[in-house]
This record gives sequence, structure tokens and C-alpha cells, in this order.
Amino acid sequence: MLNNDTLAQLKGLKSQMEAEKERANAVVKGTQSRYGFAVLDDGREIFIPPDEMLKVFPDDKVQVCVRPSGDNKVIADIEKLIESPLAGFSGRCVRKGKALFVQPDLPQLKRWLFIPPHARNGVKEGDYLRCAILRHPIRDGKPQAKILEVLGDDSTPGIENRYTMSKYRLATSWSTPALADVEQLLANCKPLETQPRRDLTGLEFVSIDAAKTQDIDDALYAEISSDGWTLYVAIADPTAYIEAGSRLHQDIAARGTSIYFHGDVLPMLPEVLAQDTCALSEGNDRAALVCKIAVSDSGKVGDFEFIEATVRSRGKLSYFAVDRYLTGHSSDLMSHATPLEALYQVYRALRGQREADELVMEDRSEYRWILNDKKQIENIEPYEKLLSQKVVEECMIAANRCAARFLVDSDSSGPFVTHPGFRGDRLDEVRKFLALHAPDAADLAPVTREGYRDIMRHLAGCDHALPLRSMINRLLTRAELSTKAGLHMGMALDCYTNCTSPLRKYVDFLVHLQIKAALNSNGANLVSPEQLAALKERLTTARAATLEAERWLASKYLARQAPQMVNGFSGRIVYINSSGFSVKLEDNGLEGFVDLRKDPEKFSYDKWTASLTSTSRRFQLGQVVALEYLGADSDNQYQALFRVPGGVGLKPAKDSAAPAEQDSSQ
Repeated sequence: MLNNDTLAQLKGLKSQMEAEKERANAVVKGTQSRYGFAVLDDGREIFIPPDEMLKVFPDDKVQVCVRPSGDNKVIADIEKLIESPLAGFSGRCVRKGKALFVQPDLPQLKRWLFIPPHARNGVKEGDYLRCAILRHPIRDGKPQAKILEVLGDDSTPGIENRYTMSKYRLATSWSTPALADVEQLLANCKPLETQPRRDLTGLEFVSIDAAKTQDIDDALYAEISSDGWTLYVAIADPTAYIEAGSRLHQDIAARGTSIYFHGDVLPMLPEVLAQDTCALSEGNDRAALVCKIAVSDSGKVGDFEFIEATVRSRGKLSYFAVDRYLTGHSSDLMSHATPLEALYQVYRALRGQREADELVMEDRSEYRWILNDKKQIENIEPYEKLLSQKVVEECMIAANRCAARFLVDSDSSGPFVTHPGFRGDRLDEVRKFLALHAPDAADLAPVTREGYRDIMRHLAGCDHALPLRSMINRLLTRAELSTKAGLHMGMALDCYTNCTSPLRKYVDFLVHLQIKAALNSNGANLVSPEQLAALKERLTTARAATLEAERWLASKYLARQAPQMVNGFSGRIVYINSSGFSVKLEDNGLEGFVDLRKDPEKFSYDKWTASLTSTSRRFQLGQVVALEYLGADSDNQYQALFRVPGGVGLKPAKDSAAPAEQDSSQ
């Protein structure tokens, strides 16, 4: 038995240990391994051992006990669950013995979750699922999941799109209050009768779009003026129907954009509005926001006016038909000759002015995916941008420029589309790059519109062994949404925005709200930085979803093609860094990555020449290389993985020049 002194010592030791403990609230941070970290309110990250991590999910808010663990380290024990944000999630059904589990498709949650028999909902191994937590593991470390919906398996047509929509939590249906708003506005909202609008139905507007397009959001008309042309860009006006702040408006804002998958689309507006009520369809009077623009003979955009109007499209024309007419291969559209001929002349003037004074994005090879009945890629066809598409594009740019200028003049809070050009923290690197490769441009100012424009023109046009224009891309920023006007370096413009697709893009919808507020003498301050930050996040999610679905589809196509490619694939290096390089396949435009980190040879990356070099091989940006398809990385949005076969990229032998000279002289 322990004497009183020993008991007192033990009691004191216990009290000391308790005193050294700290209890605090924390958020659980997961890792790729079994352990995790408790992030305390004061920013400290305390190690959570594997046994304790079994009790929680990443992002759980918990109460922890922080205690010493030896070696002057501390660990966190999970004591209480405060909140678990993990609700619905996506995953795939896997089997272990007779038990079924869901493998969550979450970056920091790699553990399988047991599906009890009563919660399986007919699921089978290999199915893609939408799930929810049935039982949290806080008590015993044994979580359970229930199946909300079986989305299908690998043989289900369109599973790539359907599963990706679920994974990224994209809205595939409309809320009941939003549908009620739609029903009410269709019954009661009559903007052509109740709103003051200028009647422009006498102008011969035509829409030019893809043949299958139903959500027609623009129509064009042009006529000759005394010193050039007058261009009219009529844009569908959904804001005439949708009340600001309504539940329908909230749902539209939450979507942020129409999301286009191959074979599927998630529209930003309910189809009854986008394809019928608001669409500038042929032969129907429609509410429109019209931008009337004076274009000079030299192509300069002069005076402009925004008009709340009523318009009537005289024809729904396809890109293909208009292209054949403009290139002289068909006379089928002679009844629309007056607006089409004028629009073509306006295009030539606008394009010529932009090429002379600003920056025009170079035409890139485009590829069209042909899907079969199973929504799989049957074939990929290259195509060039049609002249008719360029005509429409130039008219849209002109209207967008006018919209940006109007927002500036009305002291609007945006939204503007800005592009700062070169990264501010890389300007010294830009100057060194120019001094090294393009000394004639080294004295140009990279932070001014004119300087940036001239640098880019010089790099694109100079005769150099290296692809300078592509090399400098790594030093560029991305375009941003802003409440303040700023330079758009990518186009060499003082300011820019987007206003021509309000049926498909919420940015354009917001611009319409701002323009109409200014036209009606209301403050054009309806947009906040917080709104644009939230919109940016939604657009980022949409891009990530479509990218993953596209890559998934492409991976299946490449897997079918690979056995038929006796000599492998051929691809051009389009991006390069210290890890390897990205390639774009010459035949179909699909992209993938060659990882050189595990190569037996060690490669050295040179950012000044955009190259990777080893003892025997060298890879350069812009180089065409032979490739073997390895598969897709499902943990990285199905990125295609390739390898270069042995012998590809070998550096020339040092003594190869002499024999070559000898052969040429014989």
C-alpha cells in the first residue's frame, strides 16, 4: 500500500499535469497522412496524432486538450465536437469483404466511410454517389455515411458531367421561391408596355450565332454615316423582368454564369427566360439595351449612346451561313445584304484600328469535340475561327469598350475587367528578360499601356530562336474584376468591361443594372468589392468543374486512342518549369503533363531560356516531342500524364558538326 507521502506526491503530480494542460477551441486541419493539426484561435497549429484524428473530419470545429507529449512537444486530444460542416459530399462506392464503403472525393479526407445496409439505397461497388454523414466518429472513431443519390457508374452516359456537377455542388435545379418569381413575372411583367422605351423595331437587326443557339443575347445592325458608320448592338435585357433583390435574382447571382460542359449546360437563367421571353429571337419584339456607336472611317470608336429600346430581329443567322455569304461562297442571305455588308465594313475598320493602336489576340487553333450517343468523344476535329465570328467579336468588343467608358463617366462602382499586365513583383525580372533577349525593347516602360503594348508586339514579331512571346507569359497576371476602372493591358485599353451576354454571365447582368441606374439618374453604385470577390469564387469553381469533366472525358478518349498510335502521340511543349513540362497534342489539342522529377537523369531548369537540360537531353518551350500516354491522375482533376520515350530530346553529339560539313561538301 502507498503511504500518505507517496499519495500526496502522486496527487501533486496529477495537479501539475492538469495545470500544464490547456483547453481551447480549434478547427481541424487534415493532411495527406493519417495525422492532422488543431488550428487554435490564436493561430497555433497543434499536432493531432492518428488515433485522435479518427474521431474527427477535416474542418470540424472542436474543443481540444493541449498537453505535453515529451521531447518538449505538445499534442491535441479531441474532447468535444462543437460543429461539423461536412454535410453533402460526393464519392465512389468501394468494397472490402462483404462491407460497402464510400471513398469521399475530398482533398483532405482519404478514409473510407462505412455504409450500413439500411442506408445503401441500392448502391453497388463502382457507383458514383452523392452522400451525407449518417454518424459522426467523435465517440468511437467509426463514421457512417448514407447514400442520397446514385449518380451512375463508368458506363452511364454523361457520368463525367453529372458527377462533376455534384462534386462541385453546382445548382442543377431552381429553388421553389425562384420558380414562383418566374411564374409571377411571366404573368405580370410587361416591360414593352409599362416601361418607357425607344422604338427601334424599324432597324434591320440580325442575330449571328451558332445554328443551335436559343439563348440569343445580341443582335446587330449597321448603316453608313457621313464619316464612317453607325453601329447598333442590341443586347437582351433580362433586368427588365427580374426584380433586383428577388429570390430569382439571388439564385442567378449564386450561379454567376451559364456553365457549358460537353453535351450538357447549366444555364444562369431559367430557360423560359433565356430562350424565350428575353432572347432576341427572330420576328419578335423584345426589350433590349442598345449601344449606338459612331465608328469613323479609320475605325475609331467615337460618340456612343445607351438606349433602353424595343427591337425586332429580322433574321436568326448562323455563323456558317454568314461566313459563306461574306466570303462569296453563297448568295442565300441576299435579303440581309444591307446590314451584313455594313457590318463587314465596320469589322474591317474596327479590327484595323485595334491592330494599329492596341493589342489583338492572335488566332489560335480551335478543336471541336464530336460526342457519340454515350456522350463519349467520338472524334476531335480542328477548325479555324470563321470570318463571321470575327465580325461579331469585333462588334461586341466595341460595345464593351463603350460600356466601360459609360461606367467611368457615370462614376459607377463597376464592374470593370482589369488586367495589370506584368506582375508587380516580377518587374525586375521582366527588365532582365528584355535586356537578355530583346534589347531593342529594354528601354520600354512595362507598366504603361503603350510600353506594355510595344513590348508584346516586339516579342511577337521579332525573329528569335526562342519563343519569346510564350516565354514571358509566366510573368503575367490574370484579368480581374474590380469596382474601379483600370488598364486592360491584354488589349492595351484604358478601361474595359463585359456587357453583351447578360443571359449567360452575371458580370454582364450587373453592368446592365449599373447602366440603367445611371440612365434613370439613380446612383450607379450597386456593386461592391465583396460581391465581386464572391462572384470570382463562383467563376473559379465553375472553371474547375468544367476542366475536370473535360479532362475525364479526354482521358477515356486517350486511353482508347493510345493502342492505335503505333508511334505514340506528338505534342508541343506549351509550359515548362522545374518539375517537367505541359504538352499540347498536335492532332487534337488535348493537353497533359510530363513529370521529369522521377527520371533517372537530373534536369536543370533555366527560366531565362525556358528549358530543362540533363546530361544527355534538353527540352525547350515550343519544342515538338514524341509522347507515350500513361493515364490520368484522378486526384488532380484527371490531368493526362505522358512520358517521352528513350531517345527523345537527345542533345546533338559534340562532334556531329564536322561530319555534316564534310558530307555537304562532297
